[in-house]
Amino acid sequence: MHHVEIFVLVVGAVAVTAACRRWGWPSPLVLVAVGLAVSFVPGVPRFEVDPDLILELVLPPLLYSAATESSYQDVRRYVGPILRLGVGLVLVSAFAVALVVWLLVDDLPFAVALVLGAVVAPPDAVAAAAVGRRLGLPRRVMSMLSGESLINDATSLTLYKVALAAVATGTAALSGGAGVFALAVVVGVALGLALGVVVHQVRMRLDDPVVASAVGLLTPFAAYWSAEALGGSGVLAVVAAGLYLGHTAPRAGFATRLFQTPLWSTLVLPLEAFTFALIGLQLPWLIDDVRRSHEGLAGAALVALAVLGTALLVRPLYVLATGHVRRRRHAGTTGERPADLLTARESAVVSWAGMRGVVTLAAAAAVPAEVDGEEFPYRASLQLVAYAVAIGTLLLQGLTLPWVIRRLGVGAHEDAAHEAAQEAQVRVETAAAVRGVLERRTPEWARELGGEQAARLVERLVGATTARARAAAAMLDPEGGTQRGDDGDAAPGRLVPAPLAGRRGQELRRDLVRAQRQVLVERRDAGELDEAVMRRVLRELDLEDEALAASWVNRV
Repeated sequence: MHHVEIFVLVVGAVAVTAACRRWGWPSPLVLVAVGLAVSFVPGVPRFEVDPDLILELVLPPLLYSAATESSYQDVRRYVGPILRLGVGLVLVSAFAVALVVWLLVDDLPFAVALVLGAVVAPPDAVAAAAVGRRLGLPRRVMSMLSGESLINDATSLTLYKVALAAVATGTAALSGGAGVFALAVVVGVALGLALGVVVHQVRMRLDDPVVASAVGLLTPFAAYWSAEALGGSGVLAVVAAGLYLGHTAPRAGFATRLFQTPLWSTLVLPLEAFTFALIGLQLPWLIDDVRRSHEGLAGAALVALAVLGTALLVRPLYVLATGHVRRRRHAGTTGERPADLLTARESAVVSWAGMRGVVTLAAAAAVPAEVDGEEFPYRASLQLVAYAVAIGTLLLQGLTLPWVIRRLGVGAHEDAAHEAAQEAQVRVETAAAVRGVLERRTPEWARELGGEQAARLVERLVGATTARARAAAAMLDPEGGTQRGDDGDAAPGRLVPAPLAGRRGQELRRDLVRAQRQVLVERRDAGELDEAVMRRVLRELDLEDEALAASWVNRV
């Protein structure tokens, strides 16, 4: 594909995505539909993309962005169900699909069928999480879906590599699949964490957010390529690095955080749009390839329907069965309900959140045309089936998931009250940290202003900060027992007298922000503050830091 054609495709995909965001339409489906319509326009060329382009250049930043936005705290808390979904379900789905295809196509080697199974096994849980976030799913459901999306791609792509090796060398390669999988996990996670530590140390020493963000942009590619070169899982390396850097981000500079968040959101949008639009453009050509091959379009359509039905059936059976077993085990105990135990309705929602997405499309496109100099068996049909499954699940599950959530009445009312109470409490605690900073400054101010004036200054500053914190806490958690202060409109910055104005006032306010940020991180690390609440309050402090920096630059 010529670079001009790629540019035109990206521009068109972004324009369609913008319209979808404006009107609330499902952008993946609309992009595929528009791409399909454009492909029939006379003169539109066949868009051919190097299969490795999507896996090596598109997938890493998408995974890294999702990982940095995820909560390590939640991943650790719900590690059991995340592993059951991200590893167990993917393996069950892949082998179930492979068995169905192997039984339907007489002369198809099982290794080739397993390639297709690995391609269509991982659901795009990020898309499901986006729907759930808009409709207010419980936090534990959101955490499990997000965690699943971080590791199911690694499971499927590792199995995909094992199956490809079996196609090239014979089914004997499948017997060593467990060892290959274990090596991929260990090398991928270890390398990703090591790279994350190095990048974190680098960004802690950088005071330029542009350079720090550039380092962040390079990180997913470095993690993916280096892990793949060493026989590890590039996906797991990217996820491990992203989780670590996202968890340690509050310790980095505020400017870097404010700079990187919109940067990654901007980068992810055209990458996802490009992938779905490309599938729509390629679909007619792929159908034509299958029609002209000895495989036949009718046979491929039958296999596609069978695989789609298998994919739609396996996930609900697996999720509901494992959820039932988990609830039965808990029913025999007298302890408190475990945090990772879903209700039957929540399990039903998770079971229907199985839309396939970018990874399925990318892996299908990456199926090689030849293996050891020989044509890959049934390549065109496998790709067509994978595309059909992705589009079919997006249509059937993607469009009906909001209705299922509303019909089952699954909501996050308890989570909202819990987070409000946490935020109310932490705002009072940050006010106490401000008091500590001000009281430590009292001796210095007493020497300059006199003891009595310094005491009045500290009292006014502490009173203003405490009043604001209590007022916010009372609005967030009216039943929490906090009382609104009498001086809620006062702000510490406005109460700093002339002797402490200018640079010294800036330094004081920075110390106050730093003390509040430290409280947030400490409470988060102690497990007393949810990641979502911490990030919400942290952003306010970052914006205050940014305002301080801007006001000082303007003065000098």
